[in-house]
Amino acid sequence: MSDERIYSVISPMAGVTDISFRTICHEMGASLTVTEMISAKAVTYKNKKTYELCRLSETEHPVSLQLFGSEPETMAEAAKILAERVPFDMLDVNMGCPMPKIVNNGEGSALMKDPLLAGRIVEALKKATDKPVTVKIRSGFDKEHINAPEIARVCSESGAEMITVHGRTREQYYEGKADWSVIEAVKRAVSVPVIGNGDVTGIDSARKMIETTGCDGIAIGRAARGNPWIFKEISVGEAYIPTVEEKKAMMIRHLNMTVEDKGEYIGVRELRKHIGWYTAGMPGSARLRVSINRAENLEEMKELIAGL
Repeated sequence: MSDERIYSVISPMAGVTDISFRTICHEMGASLTVTEMISAKAVTYKNKKTYELCRLSETEHPVSLQLFGSEPETMAEAAKILAERVPFDMLDVNMGCPMPKIVNNGEGSALMKDPLLAGRIVEALKKATDKPVTVKIRSGFDKEHINAPEIARVCSESGAEMITVHGRTREQYYEGKADWSVIEAVKRAVSVPVIGNGDVTGIDSARKMIETTGCDGIAIGRAARGNPWIFKEISVGEAYIPTVEEKKAMMIRHLNMTVEDKGEYIGVRELRKHIGWYTAGMPGSARLRVSINRAENLEEMKELIAGL
């Protein structure tokens, strides 16, 4: 294993990877940030809330917009609309979301059941944009249908320039252990870069995934919640544990950024879950979370954090 910096991606998470959190992860060392999932259909309907999800900071590049949908024509139309409005660097297709409301519409990980449609979506996007098109998949829809290598092959042959593989099935959601052997099989099946996702919690597991699977980089989702320093750890190549003072400073900065971006009412309420993640396992954190969840304004939140 070389000492070269590991390519790291902050995985898209609904309600988590907004502009503030992505900017922080980028500053900490994430090689690529990815937006929350964006509905292609909602983009074509010119939905205002959806356009809010597409806002990017000037400092977070390279950044990828993640689209979800099941109709090639709609996906292509959305890509053209977004290209005129948003200075993104890549376009990622979500073929991994396990949530019922997405899957029941034939979107997200439901596309794992239809390789031909998956390929058509990638082809349509390649014609609609000159930006790189990438794909996020799971190991399969369920344990009886582990077909990530097939889907990856179809997508790469259709023009996808990078494949991210979450080593769990849709059936697993986020439970159980990720199967890294599927990531290895995808790496063998395609010539484009492969990013491994699942159970990376720090530099040691990142190195182990790359050594085990041969993948070209790693994607981190839930392990980054409350711990953007994980990207610093992977960037510098050694374990990093932030001090309590560093955590407090980061919480206040994250709070200020979100309030500035979304207003005090929304910002304060959105940071409640983040502060829960930042303080998990710290002495007095349970009591703090009770108080934080009752806090109504910025100054109250700051006082609670400062007193931790």
